[in-house]
Amino acid sequence: MFRSKDGGKTWQKALYRNSDAGAVDISMDPNNPRILFATIWQTRRSFWNLNSGGPGSGMFRSLDGGDTWEELSGRNGLPGGVLGKIGVSISEAQRGRVYALLKAEGDKIGLYRTDDYGDRWIQISQNRDLMHRPFYYTHVFADPEHADAVYVSNLQMWKSTNAGANFTQVITPHDDNHDLWIDPVNPKRMIEGNDGGACVTFNGGRTWSSIYNQNTAQFYRIDVDDRHPYRVYATQQDNTSISVPSASEWGVITLGDCTYPGTGESGFIAVDPKDPDIVYCGAIGSSPGDCGALQRYDHRTRQIRLVNVWPEKTSGMASKNMRYRFAWTFPITFSPHGQKTLYVGGNHVFRSRDEGSSWTVISPDLSLNDPARQNHSGGVLTHDDSGAEVHATCASIVESPHRNGEIWASTDDGLVHVTRNDGAQWSNVTPKAMPELAYVGCVEISPHGADTVYIAATRYKLADYQPYLFRTKDGGKNWDSIVGDFPKCEIIRVVRADPVRPGLLFAGTETGVFFSLDDGEHWSRMAGSLPVVPIYDLKIKGSDLVAGTHGRSFWILDDVTPLRELTADPKEVKLVGPRPTVRSKLNWIVGPGLSKIGMSYGLFWGIGAATEVVELEDDGAIAAISIAARIRPTGRLSTTGCPMICRARSSSRSAMPLTRPLSSSRATTRTFPSTRS
Repeated sequence: MFRSKDGGKTWQKALYRNSDAGAVDISMDPNNPRILFATIWQTRRSFWNLNSGGPGSGMFRSLDGGDTWEELSGRNGLPGGVLGKIGVSISEAQRGRVYALLKAEGDKIGLYRTDDYGDRWIQISQNRDLMHRPFYYTHVFADPEHADAVYVSNLQMWKSTNAGANFTQVITPHDDNHDLWIDPVNPKRMIEGNDGGACVTFNGGRTWSSIYNQNTAQFYRIDVDDRHPYRVYATQQDNTSISVPSASEWGVITLGDCTYPGTGESGFIAVDPKDPDIVYCGAIGSSPGDCGALQRYDHRTRQIRLVNVWPEKTSGMASKNMRYRFAWTFPITFSPHGQKTLYVGGNHVFRSRDEGSSWTVISPDLSLNDPARQNHSGGVLTHDDSGAEVHATCASIVESPHRNGEIWASTDDGLVHVTRNDGAQWSNVTPKAMPELAYVGCVEISPHGADTVYIAATRYKLADYQPYLFRTKDGGKNWDSIVGDFPKCEIIRVVRADPVRPGLLFAGTETGVFFSLDDGEHWSRMAGSLPVVPIYDLKIKGSDLVAGTHGRSFWILDDVTPLRELTADPKEVKLVGPRPTVRSKLNWIVGPGLSKIGMSYGLFWGIGAATEVVELEDDGAIAAISIAARIRPTGRLSTTGCPMICRARSSSRSAMPLTRPLSSSRATTRTFPSTRS
């Protein structure tokens, strides 16, 4: 834990345990800021293991503003020994009262309270509803006005009005509750953070504001179909899979335009290229079927069918004891050569030709298959074998569009394999420069050459934040690094090759999107309105670049044609022709009320969105910017009314869609949806 005495200009280390433990919670007495309670948590997490708890965990107290600290663990009624995560909260309503929620051995787990700043503690509750998955939650909050009122956030949110003896559930808009701010002046006014977003209450939690007004969707992998307008699909963390149109006739995409093709919380999603009503998605964590949960969704019937490769109950099982291992984000992909051939990746590659009704193993175990990285996860206090740490599996699978039966597969422990005879034999073609245990999350076959293949890898979970990009031009015999002048410490998750211009590459990183015009020798960050956010997947659809972010929903860059026509010489001037435009909006009704600056709720009767005419900051022009709820407009941004999808124009002026002129101004549509998916 660090402390600043000059408003954050400089910092000094105030509390330290060891290299395996870190400060996780701190509470300052509102009545005396020199009294501090802090907790240290011993934990480490890797690709294959979570180890929570150990002798490094503990509770500490300072009575001099953090100059000196004393450990309270194992003293005055607090348990000692092996401890896990600890939450702490000092009461403002009663001097001396402190609540502590902690993970300990056996029946020592639970909620503790002291009324004399830690000189004597009593265990109040062993209620297991307060302690589900302790590493993930373990948060406690004292009410600032009522000494006996205390909140605990967990899978559900809980409140006690008798100092922790009994708890009742506080219903929130979403499960997995993690944070809470209580207004010290009016405790009925609270802001709560959960895995669905943030919500506000003005009546002590009886009702909450919506979480469907925030661009906070976290996507793992995405896909697009061939409809017009095409739809974007993704699996999203702690929510359903979702399908969102890239455009609509109203000029704004509302919640009613979205569909939910499965419950897939995690993993890949694949749309049947011959029938876009059929969607397959990985659903570990949000579906029956445990590790390897694979859903087939039929939009015509709105029904889901489990088509797991191997139906085995694996919750609580060490991955070394599983028949087949499937990672949290196991690959799902269709063959580009028809016949409804579907591939799925576990530690083997599996193939189905009957829509998942049966599966054939077509590879050996392609991972390192090291049993040392396949044990129970969670730590000495609590096993947590939920599927997130299943390791030594395929991370990406793709069949060559040039050669039927040539299948490439990469793993989460640093290997790349290829078969050129439909799985009969496999060859290890891993680049020699591939670092040990790299997560090889993307294999991209060039549209312009059968033997040119790109791969993206990362080792950020092993504290290695360097970018790794490789290219082969001879089918995997030799590999070159194409990191070029990529920024250091910019991890790369995905690389895509443009289908029109050879050498035009796009890379999704931890902070945005980069592009190269010369096949990876030089890289540039794509500017514009895309926020700083992890890019987990990219797709190129026609001349659109579609990005799935982990925290800011979908983004679409309209028209990469200028990049396709640019030369590598930045001094050369070139006139870029616009792409063909298809009229899709109901222009006779969309955008009424643009005659003055302000809000207009007249998009059309029954459409859950509104428009706002604003003045652009760059040149004072009047425009109605299309945007999701509460996002500030910029000169380059045009987003839809659904907080799931945002559109970034490829130029700041000419690409902005004109509706009708206001004097000499340009205008687009800014929209505010009533809900979000």
